[in-house]
Amino acid sequence: MPRILFSIAFLVLLSTGVFAQVTSQVKGIDTQTQKIKDDTNKTTSRASDATRSINWGKDKTPVRDRLPNPYRLTSRRDVLIETIKTVLKDKQIIVDEASSRINDGIIVTQPFQFAKGPVITQNELKRYGVIEFADNTWSKGRYMLTIEVQSIDGIQNTVTVNAKIEGLAGRGLGSEWTTVQSSGVAEEEFLVKLVEAVTGKSPNDPNTVSN
Repeated sequence: MPRILFSIAFLVLLSTGVFAQVTSQVKGIDTQTQKIKDDTNKTTSRASDATRSINWGKDKTPVRDRLPNPYRLTSRRDVLIETIKTVLKDKQIIVDEASSRINDGIIVTQPFQFAKGPVITQNELKRYGVIEFADNTWSKGRYMLTIEVQSIDGIQNTVTVNAKIEGLAGRGLGSEWTTVQSSGVAEEEFLVKLVEAVTGKSPNDPNTVSN
């Protein structure tokens, strides 16, 4: 009888140990599974690509508007006219003395060739002018400037610039100069150089405020 009771007690203890071990393993699996879930749901400190904002160039320097034409400059009239002549000379543009009326503040230039050759002329003529003759074969491009200085008072003047744009177009066996509408680029380029010469500051500088 004692031997039977001992055997029963041994079996009970053995069953209890096995059950405890299985329970521990199950708890371990549940704990590991829960940890994986917690790590998956955890929010990281770095924003995802879906929520990250994109800068489309908002902080880039904006392209400025073209200068006013006429443009107001502070300078004595005679000094301003001499400055205009200097700027033209620097750009290798020759003043047409016969057509100009310097005393009246009107300066006219001789034709200035800005392009030569079919490929270059086609591209440059589209930049300086508004092309309405798409079927023409352009071989040269040139422009003439008419600059007028008008006094407001002793030191205030307005400068108006007009450009006549021409392209040499082939027609049949010959070719002739054809006037095209100005895009305003030639006028703008001259005014920028003139403002730099008079004020010492470039209108292309973002810190420069145009008048």
